[in-house]
Amino acid sequence: MLLEIIPHIESYWSSAVIAALVVTAAVVDLRRGKVPNWLTYPAILLGLFGHAVVGYASGEVFSGGAEQMGLAGALKGFAMGFFPLLLCWMAGGIGGGDAKLMGAVGALGGWKLALGAMLFGFVIAGLMAVIVMIRKRIVRRTVRRVWHTVVLLIIPGAKPVDPTGPDSPTVPLAVALCLGTFVAMLEQVIEPVIRSILGL
Repeated sequence: MLLEIIPHIESYWSSAVIAALVVTAAVVDLRRGKVPNWLTYPAILLGLFGHAVVGYASGEVFSGGAEQMGLAGALKGFAMGFFPLLLCWMAGGIGGGDAKLMGAVGALGGWKLALGAMLFGFVIAGLMAVIVMIRKRIVRRTVRRVWHTVVLLIIPGAKPVDPTGPDSPTVPLAVALCLGTFVAMLEQVIEPVIRSILGL
């Protein structure tokens, strides 16, 4: 009986965990300035283990069958969320906790959700940065520094400089990724409805 119920609750449990995860990460990032490991590591493990269990209930632990992610889908989602942001972290652009947060979102929700959450999240982060620049009245100065760096990147042999300064706008990325995740989740709900209405 339980094994018959588990596959049907997959989307509900993972969506609930994702919502709790990103909201908690946003709040902690606002208060402490980082996303802690005690939040991301258990969420990653829960995503991998949970989808493996749901896949097992469907008869396919790894592939998950026709409608479930399974362990393979959770691993793909983790890779899509984690590795692009790992490169950003290695370049010094973001914190490592943000990369692990997106890895957890991918492990729980799949690669499409991770990709959408990152894309929407970065757009929101950009808008937040613009708002901060306007409030601090440093738009012109920031644009000038960024333009100077871009020009140096184009000139052969020139050494680019760091476009950031002490007054550069900073935004809590976990907040932007939280909002981006909710937008991506909403998109996943709305898209099938629009497709059915349009007969696609």
